[in-house]
Amino acid sequence: MEKLKLALIGCGYLNEIVANAWKDGYLPEYELVAVLGRNYDRAKAFAENYRCKACADINELMEMKPDFVAEAASVKSIQDYSETILNGGSNLVVLSIGAFANQEFYERVKNTAARNNRRVYIASGAVGGFDILRTAALMSPITASISSQKAPGSLYYTPLYKEGLLDITKREQVFSGTTKEAIAILPTHVNVAVATALASAGPEDTIMNIDAVPGFQGDEYKIEIEGEEVRTELNIYSRTSKVAAWSVVSVLQNAVAPIVF
Repeated sequence: MEKLKLALIGCGYLNEIVANAWKDGYLPEYELVAVLGRNYDRAKAFAENYRCKACADINELMEMKPDFVAEAASVKSIQDYSETILNGGSNLVVLSIGAFANQEFYERVKNTAARNNRRVYIASGAVGGFDILRTAALMSPITASISSQKAPGSLYYTPLYKEGLLDITKREQVFSGTTKEAIAILPTHVNVAVATALASAGPEDTIMNIDAVPGFQGDEYKIEIEGEEVRTELNIYSRTSKVAAWSVVSVLQNAVAPIVF
């Protein structure tokens, strides 16, 4: 059977995991054909390592006619490239889900996908349970919240950092608001929260709380939803960001699998 063509946007740590998963046989139905990165020299080095084409821009990447484009780059890349990818006939796997906190953009991408008979796959990143979140939201109106624990140092270069945060000795709340507000402040830190919101009550109606915890390593999320008939609580801890890349691999597997989990 002819293999599906796979292209990657982003040539950093996460897509290296995706490319290695392909190289190691986790994605036998695909052929890795191209990569696009912000730094062309890095993209060339990536392409040489995985024997695919380094592309200078999105148009060059789409000339390869990929069946799937998997993104692990940035919110801006999704904002800039999504419609070009879908109009070009490719399906899109999205890791930088924060782009969809903008409802107008979300609807535009959804309509573009439908018009081209293509799909946008939202990778779960460091969270899970999308099936129960979506099911509960279909059954009745729900309330949704997500709480996140982060190391104080991980907030150092963000607007949430304040003098003395690195020296705290007990848990301290540094943000409370909607996931839409959170992604505006932390565009690269709370993609998972936006994914959770899209699967449940929506970015404007899902509350997010972020706590800085001294001595903490990694990311931990607690998701709570409650409806008329369904109530659930999900706790997810990830020590590193590797889980985000492997969620992309999982999406690509499911897209071609005869049995879908």
